[in-house]
Amino acid sequence: MPQGYLLFHLNLAFSSIKTELYPEVIAKCYWPLLRLAEQRHLPLGIELTGWTLQQIESLDPAWVRKFRELLKAGRCELIGSGWTQMIGPLAPFEANRWNQRLGLEAYHRLLGTTPAIVLVNEMAYSTGMVDVYAEAGYRGLVMDRDNVRLALGLAGAPLGATPTHALGCGEADDATALPVLWGDSILFQSLQRVVHGDKPMAEYLAYVQRRAARDGTLLPIYCNDAEIFDFRPGRFTTEAVLSGDSEWQRLAQLCDRLEADLGLQWLSPSAALAELQARLPRQARRLSSVAHPIPVKKQAKYNINRWSVTGRDDLALNSDCHRLCAALQASASQDPEAWRALCELWASDLRTHITDARWQLASERRTAGLDKLGPATAATADTLAWQTLEHFTPPAGVTLALDPSAILLALTAPGVSMTLNLRRGATIASLAFASTGGRPVIGTLDQGYFDSIELGADFYSGGVLLESPVTRQRLADLEWVTPEFAAHDGQLLLRARLRFADGQLEKRIGIDLATERVTLGYHFDGVSRPLGSLRVAVLTLLHEHLQEPLRLHCTQGGPAPETFVLDQPAAHAEPASTLVSSTAGFGATDGQLLLEDARGPLLALRWDPTRCAAVPMLSHRHASPAPFTRLKFSLAELDDTARAGGTLRDFELTIAPR
Repeated sequence: MPQGYLLFHLNLAFSSIKTELYPEVIAKCYWPLLRLAEQRHLPLGIELTGWTLQQIESLDPAWVRKFRELLKAGRCELIGSGWTQMIGPLAPFEANRWNQRLGLEAYHRLLGTTPAIVLVNEMAYSTGMVDVYAEAGYRGLVMDRDNVRLALGLAGAPLGATPTHALGCGEADDATALPVLWGDSILFQSLQRVVHGDKPMAEYLAYVQRRAARDGTLLPIYCNDAEIFDFRPGRFTTEAVLSGDSEWQRLAQLCDRLEADLGLQWLSPSAALAELQARLPRQARRLSSVAHPIPVKKQAKYNINRWSVTGRDDLALNSDCHRLCAALQASASQDPEAWRALCELWASDLRTHITDARWQLASERRTAGLDKLGPATAATADTLAWQTLEHFTPPAGVTLALDPSAILLALTAPGVSMTLNLRRGATIASLAFASTGGRPVIGTLDQGYFDSIELGADFYSGGVLLESPVTRQRLADLEWVTPEFAAHDGQLLLRARLRFADGQLEKRIGIDLATERVTLGYHFDGVSRPLGSLRVAVLTLLHEHLQEPLRLHCTQGGPAPETFVLDQPAAHAEPASTLVSSTAGFGATDGQLLLEDARGPLLALRWDPTRCAAVPMLSHRHASPAPFTRLKFSLAELDDTARAGGTLRDFELTIAPR
């Protein structure tokens, strides 16, 4: 006999719902859900944030009383979320910790219970979040299965090969792993189509029957939004039109048919999780990979960059949230209201199809929070005595030399050797540190280096690339430049200025004369945030001087770095479609990526997310005569949430040997 479970996600902060429509959502979506549990004896899972629960309490306390009554009677089950629907892999550990703490407090205060299972917000998963959930006391989590299987290379494997438990960032000890209750994107989307009248019920029942026969008997029939039945958020022009028939009634009839025609037995989420653990051998793994470091729900357009560098102004919003979080941490704040306000600014819905009024309110709250911190450290007026090469006297221990063509400029300083290509925007031809044996590990691979025509181009380092299918622009910084030099505060500085898009780009390179440290800076003057992608500090690794395998360490919302082995192709910056410019990225919530090869630690790449919360992206593939690997930092990407306007933040990257 097949078994299945239902889980409904409630979110009054749904990006495109106007505040004045909240009572309508409660009446049309949330009350029918409780009636479904009460009258049909369906052991539903109901997941909602503490913020949503509090909003319902203030607007319709009878709903909260009824929910509490049904929970106590065991007619439905509370699934945890947090205070807000925060994208955990993009926020620092302390913010995630507070988000869970505040959510649990709200559940206890308003419902008198504590959930045992948590749903990964927006199904945006990272290994670090397992540690967050475990610390909060959860005994299991809900995650989308399809994209985890994709990340683990299991897309064509039997479902029995899917891990049963998620490991955190610690040692591979599955005793501390959390069991996973899987959601299924195709199953929930199929149910939505039937209820919306877009798919015949008979066709759906046949599909579920095939899935039961193929996958086994435990089916995640529905794990998604409640606000799409008998209500349309107004998010897309392609939303199904309301037919006039009750979609909740149609959903109830569908559940009846699943019972009558397929003999489906309904389980609560906790019962389903217990059944899975009893039935399947324990398999504990980390549920991400270098190709998919942050698996997300549904199809490829729903990737992590949807909440990081798209939307109305995600880059600036995330940078300011990092700044507010850093200030709370610096003061060792234990003020729940301050952390609550920050969690609300970090809510995912502000980063997608947010309404004008709600965006304006959030912007005012954000400004008020930043005003309490005082002005950010402003860039001082540039009073340096910049000079061209022929007039500049280098500091002691520094040499500058042009090759006969005046194209390549060699800079040597204590511990650092670097060659720049002045014909190509002062990009880096090679960069080496004494601590890594003087072997250049970042630089340029000229056209012809790779055997395949697929890689028949020049691959520079330190460059900038803007691409916009909307305006049909592709702009790079690969122009002749005449650099200027200065020495200041123990650094050798170089700057190059060139026209870029509708303004000017100033690139700066700094070499610290006391340490092996190089800084790449990018300042955009009068350049509009594009409806497209803007990637800076593009770095090409020189594999001929490296020893495989390479590893990358990156913190993504948890207390410790996650480790990714570059053992499979990764194409984070590849477009998902003509209107979605990328498919993946790293969270890098502490502003650093650490690289190592088989010899040991190699490079540390660091930046300040309180100033610019750029998204690191990786391109890696096997090639001849050596692998092809590039890192780049995105300041903007394109998807369906991207809006004109917003701001660009200056970006500064420090490269140093580890």
